[in-house]
Amino acid sequence: MAKINTYLNFDGKSEEAFNFYKSVFGGEFLSVHRMSDMPGAEQLAEDEKGRLMHISLPIGKDDVLMASDIVPSMGHKLSIGNHAYISVFTDSREEADRLFAGLSAGGEIEMAMEDTFWGDYFGSFHDQFGIGWMVNYPQQQHN
Repeated sequence: MAKINTYLNFDGKSEEAFNFYKSVFGGEFLSVHRMSDMPGAEQLAEDEKGRLMHISLPIGKDDVLMASDIVPSMGHKLSIGNHAYISVFTDSREEADRLFAGLSAGGEIEMAMEDTFWGDYFGSFHDQFGIGWMVNYPQQQHN
């Protein structure tokens, strides 16, 4: 069976965002590589050398959240929008509330955590970095 991991792109904010995500989820980074580590890095602008080429953080037992920064001098452009959400499924209402409160701090709440007509406990928001999140506790599976 295929496995899907979420990969995010930032404009120089990967490290800040992932330190924030680590503060909420816990755990340790699996890998952290900077643009200065790659061959040809001497050609990069000084402010791009410290950007992250790759970072990864395990979330739970089976998932990994990954990211990198764009490199403007290589023609990369970042468009932040509503094109993607990270959907987190929890094992309890308490865990859903904790993750929602932690990740939404400094962000914009779209839908507060509440019991929904489809039977789940659910909420959604964009975090302080513009990333869309959905937190879901599928109550009917745990009753």
